[in-house]
Amino acid sequence: MGLSRLAALHGVATSFSPSAGVTEPVPETTVAAVLGALGVDATTPEAVRDALAAAESAARTRLLPETLVVWSGEPLPPALTGLPPGTELAVRLEESDERAEPARMRVPAGEPEPPGPAPAGTPPADPGSAPRWWAEPPLGVHRLTAHAPDREPQDCTLVVAPARAPQPPARTHGFLVQLYSLLSARSWGMGDLGDLADLASWSGRRLGAGFVQVNPLHAAVPGDPTDPSPYRPSSRRFPDPVHLRVESVPEYGHVPDPAALDTLRRKGAELREAVLDKGALIDRDAVWALKRQALDLILAVPLTPGRHAEYCDFLAAQGRALEDHALWCALAEAHGPDWHGWPEALRDPRSDTTARARAELLDRVDHHCRLAWLTDTQLADAQRAAREAGMAVGVVHDLAVGVHPGGADTWAQQDAFAHGMSVGAPPDAFNARGQDWGLPPWRPDALAASGYAPYRGLLRGALAHAGALRIDHVMGLFRLWWVPEGRPPTEGTYVAHDAEAMLAVLVLEAHRAGTVVVGEDLGTVEPGVREALARRGVLGTSVLWFERDWAGDGRPLAPERWRRDCLATATTHDLPSTAARLTGDHVTLRHRLGLLTRPLDEELREDGAETAEWLALLTRLGMLPEGGVLAEGGADEEAAVRAVHRFLLRTPARMTGIWLPDTVGDRRPQNLPGTWDEYPNWRLPIAGAEGVPVTLEQLAASPRLHRLMDVLRDPREAGEARVP
Repeated sequence: MGLSRLAALHGVATSFSPSAGVTEPVPETTVAAVLGALGVDATTPEAVRDALAAAESAARTRLLPETLVVWSGEPLPPALTGLPPGTELAVRLEESDERAEPARMRVPAGEPEPPGPAPAGTPPADPGSAPRWWAEPPLGVHRLTAHAPDREPQDCTLVVAPARAPQPPARTHGFLVQLYSLLSARSWGMGDLGDLADLASWSGRRLGAGFVQVNPLHAAVPGDPTDPSPYRPSSRRFPDPVHLRVESVPEYGHVPDPAALDTLRRKGAELREAVLDKGALIDRDAVWALKRQALDLILAVPLTPGRHAEYCDFLAAQGRALEDHALWCALAEAHGPDWHGWPEALRDPRSDTTARARAELLDRVDHHCRLAWLTDTQLADAQRAAREAGMAVGVVHDLAVGVHPGGADTWAQQDAFAHGMSVGAPPDAFNARGQDWGLPPWRPDALAASGYAPYRGLLRGALAHAGALRIDHVMGLFRLWWVPEGRPPTEGTYVAHDAEAMLAVLVLEAHRAGTVVVGEDLGTVEPGVREALARRGVLGTSVLWFERDWAGDGRPLAPERWRRDCLATATTHDLPSTAARLTGDHVTLRHRLGLLTRPLDEELREDGAETAEWLALLTRLGMLPEGGVLAEGGADEEAAVRAVHRFLLRTPARMTGIWLPDTVGDRRPQNLPGTWDEYPNWRLPIAGAEGVPVTLEQLAASPRLHRLMDVLRDPREAGEARVP
């Protein structure tokens, strides 16, 4: 009982539900290990007793939580309304001078005042409004001090957030693409930020697209080979320079040895041709090896005074976070990409030895800072190109759920991470073994104590040049499944975040950036999570094949019954392409790789029945042309792809996403979950129906793409649900 109580006080679950109506206990060894990662000793009954007494005493004596949320214009939280009479409050505003007088308030003594101001001649105040003594600070992250009678003053971080995140200015459609897969005639073997800008400009002007969503462009952990997954980066705070369009760097034309650059550019063209013409996989390491040499030449060119001033402004804005990131990159060059294997003194970013290394490696630190700046400027260029093309939203960036345990973020922010833990997923009806993603989680207690500073910094970087931000596994704002090191995923447990604080910081930073937020909320979702996200203006994600009447007969959900506040799409990077889904290619692929747990004919029969239900609905709604459904239950694949997108347009969804490979009939998934070497995840270029790679220029001229886009351009296809 004591361990359960202690766990509850720290947000650690002692049971979970793998399926409806089923509750499984969490092993006590797991609970103790997770508490240990949170700095709480629960290894013995005596330790549990002492830790519980300390936690309960702290809860009784603390006036305010370490981070407090106030939603602008909404009732105050109980932590404020329950303050003792006579408590004096002082709010030091964000960015205010330390010498400035803080805003002061006082909780009246005696009987509480009636809520809200009530000037003469006005109706009585709303009982849910703020009390008269409360003067709401402006939106921001402030410092609140509470001094109650006969108590020591206590400080906390006060987050004042708008009630909702920004919304798309109009219902819109756009493309979803893995940037590396989008090669053009100018790419050096993989898609780059120049290709992104060109795609945004072309699709906005010619196709009326409102956004382009890309994979995470976070800095990768260098390796041999580098992990190609964009969802396990070294840092989520800074982008990876492998995405740079080298020729677009202003100093490119001033390199003293242009012949050397020409040689590198020719080698880049050879990499591109190998992928496009010879069936080679995208080789990120080979691309970076060439770009790194080119950038070494480019960065040797002195900056003009104007460019130098811009660079200095960038350094000042990014501060210590960028310096730490660049130092990690420099140290990784000398000691390897996992800081756990570095000399012990260098494992501490604030040690004297690390400080000396910082000075000794100053040139390399500056080099990596310059790379971050150049990448940032091209990210800004891509968003500018999107908006100038008339896109309502622009570039939608993707925020991965975590980082590599040996990367830059975990080194620079060690106190913020729960070392010895990994994020994953619990066992459920679809995966009895659960999942371990190999990503160390943030410590909720450390985030709260810091006023969510690491989270705020992360969001500001991710939102800087985004029209919208997609948050992978958005349920992680509420809780995450922690797996102790060396244990199977089945022996993990949920650890809760302060969801109000996580949401408030997200909404505040999105408001400051003027950025829409899209949450990936697929799979098992805790009750109340989708409602909480919708209340704060965070859009969800709805994938056609998963939208069924689960509370009723389980049939495909009619378009008018879809939710409005979402990005609706036919597929994602982790799912089969629409063409593969319609033809059953995804099932035969898994059979070929030995991934099926049932006979092939049984899998094909069940999958075909599910697809047939959708095709039947599309036919009944008049979206699939006469003759589109074949006698054996199949369909003309291209006509069916268009019908699927007609259906998506008929829903009330605010954003409709078209998987770019679907526009040319690509049947290969970009990622096949559950595989590693068995399948070339994250290394395939976009290809047509026959598997032949397609460039951006060929996409732009593709008759198949234009036939699909005619569906989206025709207002008659949208139906009443698309009227704003």
